[in-house]
Amino acid sequence: MSNKIILCAASAYEKKFYLNPDFQKLPESIKQELQIMCVLYTEDVGGILTLVYNEDGTLNLEVSQQQDDFTFDEIGSALKIKEIQSEKRELFEALQIYFRVFILGEEM
Repeated sequence: MSNKIILCAASAYEKKFYLNPDFQKLPESIKQELQIMCVLYTEDVGGILTLVYNEDGTLNLEVSQQQDDFTFDEIGSALKIKEIQSEKRELFEALQIYFRVFILGEEM
């Protein structure tokens, strides 16, 4: 068992976006940015993109695909993840601070 907490996820298969209700207090602009980022990723390369916090508050982007999905672009996925991590670095750092302060109860 891992102690991971899902922030949000998008699925190319179900055409849905999920935001963990524990994070409803995030600013609307942040929630929209997460939704746009996740949905664009899944529309571009397919599969499922999940943003997950580890127990130490580190935010990770996890990608999965259905076993029989032969249209999933693994190379494109890796490139897109690196692009997202670079472009959204400040957002991810802010989300990690938010998690540590408001979820884990750490002091700044």
